[in-house]
Amino acid sequence: MMNEPISSIMTRKVVTVRPTDTLEAVKEILFFKHIHHIPVVEGHRLMGIITSYDLVRLGKCQDEYRSIKVGDVMTTKVATLSPDDKIGAAAEVFLENLFHGLPIVNEAKDLVGIITTHDILKYEFYKEYPNHKIYWQPA
Repeated sequence: MMNEPISSIMTRKVVTVRPTDTLEAVKEILFFKHIHHIPVVEGHRLMGIITSYDLVRLGKCQDEYRSIKVGDVMTTKVATLSPDDKIGAAAEVFLENLFHGLPIVNEAKDLVGIITTHDILKYEFYKEYPNHKIYWQPA
C-alpha cells in the first residue's frame, strides 16, 4: 500500500531559508505559512534544516532572533530520502526516529521536495476514503 514513490505525494515547492538568514525570518515563515520544517539551502544544495522545535529548544527571547543566523543553529546532519524511495520508507524513518519532516534530495544532494507525517496521513486517508472531499489529491 505504501509502495508508491515519495515523489507522488511530496511537496515540490518547498519554502526554504539560507544559512545567512536570521531566526526572525524563520519565525515569520513558521507562523504565517503554518509549517514546522524549513530546509536550509545554498542555491539548491541542502545544507541543513531548522524546525519550530529548534526555536523552542534554543530558549532565546524573540527579540534576539534578528541577531541569530540560521547557520548557527540549524541541524546539519539531516536524514534525507530520494524521490524514488517508497512512501513506506518515509513512514519507517518517521516512526523509528520520531521525525516529522524529511527533505527529499536528488543524486547531487539538491533539494527537490519535502515529505511530512501529515502528507502520509493525507495519503492513507485518501486511499481509504477516495470519495471524501479533502483539499489534497495525489500528484
